[in-house]
Amino acid sequence: MKKANQKDDNDAIAEEILRLRDMRKQAEVDSVVKDEQMHLIQDLQDFIKSQPTTITEFDETLVKRLITKITVFEDHFTIDFKSGVTIEIQA
Repeated sequence: MKKANQKDDNDAIAEEILRLRDMRKQAEVDSVVKDEQMHLIQDLQDFIKSQPTTITEFDETLVKRLITKITVFEDHFTIDFKSGVTIEIQA
């Protein structure tokens, strides 16, 4: 009986160790993703700061650096920026 209880305790400890390892791996992945997003945002901020303050004509380089996708609907369109922000504009 004592050995059975000890085995149950060992199984519970082993499961907890595996759960904590999985949590640590997920935290590391989340940290890398966050770092990559912060780097992308910093790059975009630096790029924007280097642009003239007044834009008077279409700038393809600016569009390619800032925008991921533009979706056109019948009554509105959405703009997805590389920073992860999405805006909706009513037509």
